[in-house]
Amino acid sequence: MANPLPLGFLALGGATLLVSGLQLGWLTPDQGHTVAWMILGFTVPVQLVASVFGLREGDPVAGTGMGLLAASWAAIAVATLQGAPGTTSDALGLLLVFGALVMATTAVRFLLTAVFELTAIDAWAQLAALAGLVLCVLAVVVAAALLVGPALRSAEAGD
Repeated sequence: MANPLPLGFLALGGATLLVSGLQLGWLTPDQGHTVAWMILGFTVPVQLVASVFGLREGDPVAGTGMGLLAASWAAIAVATLQGAPGTTSDALGLLLVFGALVMATTAVRFLLTAVFELTAIDAWAQLAALAGLVLCVLAVVVAAALLVGPALRSAEAGD
């Protein structure tokens, strides 16, 4: 089976070009809803396909990465559709901070591992391992917050 990443990255290119066009004023703010529908109709499904095939082939980087990108672009599109043209969303901003933290930590971990693989210098492996432990803690804390948060809100609502 072919690598699903080129498909996912081409979808990423399309979405980021459209949003950049809005941000740079190449498209007028009233085109935001059209951009959002294009992202929902083009980018999200294509990245979901790339995610499914990545996971099916046992490639957690492709599967997880494309899945997170698809979900992030879906959130951007929904926020754009819900808001008035040219407005921003604090909720979307917070979600994107979370996504950036996860991806940045993962990118640092992968970069350090790549340097070790290319140089075979043990110090790089140790740095990669430390970054991996930070990523592990971040992943567990975020997963726990996502699991416990709704339960706590539910309990508070029942009181």
